[in-house]
Amino acid sequence: MKNKIVAIQGDNLKKLNYNNDTTIFLAYEAQKQGSKIFYYEPKNIFIKNNQIYADGNFLKIFNRKKFYKVLSQKTINLEKSSYLLVRQDPPFNMNYITTTYFLDRLKTVKIINNPTSIRSISEKLYSYEFKKFMPPTIFTSRISDVISFVKKNKLSIIKPINGHGGNNIKLLKGIIKKKILTQYLKIHGYVMCQKFLVGIVNGDKRVLIINGKVAGSFSRVPKKGSFLSNLSKGGMVSASKLTTKEKLISNIIAKKLKKDGIFFAGIDFISEKLNGDINVTSPTGLKNYFDLTGINLAKIFWKEIRK
Repeated sequence: MKNKIVAIQGDNLKKLNYNNDTTIFLAYEAQKQGSKIFYYEPKNIFIKNNQIYADGNFLKIFNRKKFYKVLSQKTINLEKSSYLLVRQDPPFNMNYITTTYFLDRLKTVKIINNPTSIRSISEKLYSYEFKKFMPPTIFTSRISDVISFVKKNKLSIIKPINGHGGNNIKLLKGIIKKKILTQYLKIHGYVMCQKFLVGIVNGDKRVLIINGKVAGSFSRVPKKGSFLSNLSKGGMVSASKLTTKEKLISNIIAKKLKKDGIFFAGIDFISEKLNGDINVTSPTGLKNYFDLTGINLAKIFWKEIRK
């Protein structure tokens, strides 16, 4: 990868958390292997003279809290990059989708994850293909469906189909106030409702998938009094191993993801059941896994890409 340009389409650098950010971890490894890092935000990609350009910065990445230095500000033809990582967080809105249309037009660049694939795969709806491995789940925008589901399943989780990071996830129980639920559906539209799994108090398991293979896994445990295991919501990581059942399901999903053009993904289990989120837009967890195990999956990531 010596002297190759690795372009990264990501969020504002000041928002990234060095302690657990996968984008920084991947960039640092690429740099160690001799690549030049070019970083730009999605709003700065554009088409001109039938070419795809981006305004951004060439960076020097450091293994410390102040993790980057801007070497130069540039506008580059993205076709000059060898690899391009799509790493901005959702929301998966029209701006996100529009950038995938731009990236589709690059001919010689290896893009992770494939822009056509991430546009076609809804992180939550995609899980419906594996519904036999999930707890009872519905996808709807109708208030009557939600009320009936909660009545049948008692404790239930509701979350926006295009949500991320544990945001706007609610626990439904007992009598539901229609006014509040109506407002929630008005704001978020289609939602996913799922039977609440009490095993979440012991954490979920994040499984990391690279190029159709299970690369590693670890647990995320909610903070006391919470049912959200997301690190952004106070969850804590711990080492764990997959059960035989979880390995079987993970391998099935990994093969399907590769077939559908997804190179890097994360899936989650609670009590050996798939929780319905197939993370393909900006998967995380490589830095956490390294901190727990000392195993650098970023090396495997780049090795698999070069294949």
